[in-house]
Amino acid sequence: MRYWIICLTAGLLLTGCHKSPSETSSADMVAVRVGNAFITQEDIQTRLKLLSPQDQAFAQTPMGYQNLLQIITREKLIEADAKHSQLFQDPQYQEMLAAKRSELDKIYNDFASQLLTQFWYTHQQTDGPISVTDKEIKDYYNKYPYEMTIKQIIVDNAQTADQILRSLKGSPGSWNSLSHQHNIAPDSLKTLSFMPGEYLTNLEAVAANSSIGKVQGFFKTPQGFHIIMKTGERRLSFEEAQPRIRQVLENQKLDELLESLKTKYEVIIYDKNE
Repeated sequence: MRYWIICLTAGLLLTGCHKSPSETSSADMVAVRVGNAFITQEDIQTRLKLLSPQDQAFAQTPMGYQNLLQIITREKLIEADAKHSQLFQDPQYQEMLAAKRSELDKIYNDFASQLLTQFWYTHQQTDGPISVTDKEIKDYYNKYPYEMTIKQIIVDNAQTADQILRSLKGSPGSWNSLSHQHNIAPDSLKTLSFMPGEYLTNLEAVAANSSIGKVQGFFKTPQGFHIIMKTGERRLSFEEAQPRIRQVLENQKLDELLESLKTKYEVIIYDKNE
């Protein structure tokens, strides 16, 4: 049973090593040679790391090690004969190979782009224009030491928003039924808590100046038409607020930085309706 486990696991992995004996050191001795292809001890150790812990343990035994060598040998025999028979010229093989190369190129390029973006952001946070000082956090907390909670109904047109608002003004208790019928907001936005700076500026201002339980609206944003009701407000400890304030200030500075970069790099957004 253990033999077949290693056959299945290791047989799915390809070893592409073609070192000649002159290229190997004493610590990198050849273990298998098939034609002009050489498999070294280092290659085997690298391959062992890809096996499950149980298969690794078995491969450390004399029987398991010989089994692994036989598996690698069989693979290299098949590869050698496939090359000799010119199968690599098969159009289907070439097409599949090209597709995989294109896929891997895209994965590499996406990773390179994401990694570069991450490095840029980390640099801006550490000693760049979006870095935030302890004093800035403390000053912000002294001004906004609280968190507000609202519930809201979002619809996609002004007429419906006006009808809902009129109904709520006359019957505030109908909130749940009207929300169930008309609310297009995702669950995460139907009820939410935020510090000033964490949500939409105009809605934050309305909530900050509203009494608890009072219906306010409607307000147009890129998300739709909002009707809100403030349901709570509480003072935060500095320990609670500190990481949130840092993120708020970083986001504000990042927005300013990106706006300034628009003068450095041409930005054109094409309307799909044009």
